[in-house]
Amino acid sequence: MSDTLARIAALARPFHRLLALACQLGLVVLSNWLAFLLRFDGDVPYRAEEAFWLALPWLVAIRALTFVPFRLYESLWRYTSVYDLRAIAGGVGISSLAFFLFTQSPLGPAMYPRSVFVVDALLLILLLGGVRMGRRLSAELSRGKPEKRVLILGAGDAGELIVRDMKHNPSYHYQPVGFVDDDPAKQGHRIHGVPVLGTREDLSKILQRWRPDEVLLAIPHAEPGVVRSVVRSLEPFKIPIKTLPKLRDLLDGKLELSQIRSLAVEDLLARAPVGLDPIPVKHLVAGRRVLVTGAGGSIGSELCRQISRLKPASLVMFERYENSLHAIRTELEDAAQPFGMWPVIGDVTDRVRVREVMQEHQPEIVFHAAAHKHVPLMEENPCEAIKNNVRGTRLLAEAAEEAGVDRFILISTDKAVNPTSVMGASKRLSELVIQRQAIGSGTSFAVVRFGNVLASNGSVVPRFVEQIKRGG
Repeated sequence: MSDTLARIAALARPFHRLLALACQLGLVVLSNWLAFLLRFDGDVPYRAEEAFWLALPWLVAIRALTFVPFRLYESLWRYTSVYDLRAIAGGVGISSLAFFLFTQSPLGPAMYPRSVFVVDALLLILLLGGVRMGRRLSAELSRGKPEKRVLILGAGDAGELIVRDMKHNPSYHYQPVGFVDDDPAKQGHRIHGVPVLGTREDLSKILQRWRPDEVLLAIPHAEPGVVRSVVRSLEPFKIPIKTLPKLRDLLDGKLELSQIRSLAVEDLLARAPVGLDPIPVKHLVAGRRVLVTGAGGSIGSELCRQISRLKPASLVMFERYENSLHAIRTELEDAAQPFGMWPVIGDVTDRVRVREVMQEHQPEIVFHAAAHKHVPLMEENPCEAIKNNVRGTRLLAEAAEEAGVDRFILISTDKAVNPTSVMGASKRLSELVIQRQAIGSGTSFAVVRFGNVLASNGSVVPRFVEQIKRGG
């Protein structure tokens, strides 16, 4: 049966506007005749019936022409909204006024009951609006069973838009089970048929009763403190948390269901992550030979990505772990970079290998990001921290000066300030090595201290992300 209806719908689709026109004009005739029946209590006298038939062609023509500028033949009924109902009221009102003027002219019938004008207009608005709402209702009832039940935190404009999109787009298979909002004025009310179930204080009871599959944070302007509070409240339930883009991330100010994303660690931060402004750096890097040590690490790989966008003459990626080096190499090669790219396996503590690489590639700029940075591990392996972070920096700096490198930038850490750990102390010593190497050198040495790098390998952030994925 459903296949038969689908085939009929497919055959009728090219004639959609003609069918819509015929249906609406048929409702024009029906509403007018019903108005006569109501006016005369179901017993229409001969003279009134004669007036009906004489004026009917003119009525149909007037309404048909008037409906054109109101675009009543173009709208898709399954998406009927207040706009469509307003257009119906306007089209019926204007055409009723024009028809009234016609009946008062010499071309009109000798008599025409004036009450019919009002009753006819009201009936026609109800009929035209009713068939549209019926089509929309049937589309919603024919939707497949939703795959995910969603509880929405925030019954504001963003939440309303998302619920409307959920109901209009069955392909997403979302079913909103309710809203949670702290506004007392919204409690007990419904938005698009979806109830406001309570406030954040009632969140535990709501989750236990309604058992949603996901929670959607529909507050684009939510402060990080609010987001963290929600995450803590949901932690016992192990339920996935989704959110919407921040207002600063919306280019056109519009929200759509497709913009829903998983909660990210950036949403828990007290300020927006700071991005790189490439314009001042481009003059430094463009057209020059660059070497990055630790190129497979979190900082080193991101340096390679950023440098590749600045069009260097060549990029040498120095790394001792083949897997991470292969990963960044493949990523950059997929982007079809227009410069020479050299993945080099080596260890900064290997004096011979470092000098070979410097002499072969003759870099003009060196970013030294290779380092041991795991604080607990370095407490347990202090000798390796000193060997890699301090000795490796000294050997690389000496080789860079011998090779005539123009600029040498050491990537350090804020833990080198009044260090309280082996890792911090080793990075402070590496800074002192660079300061000593810079004395009387033709190479420009610099040190850059990084704070906590968002989502870097080995940091606490990936652990937070895993907790969020598990539902808090």
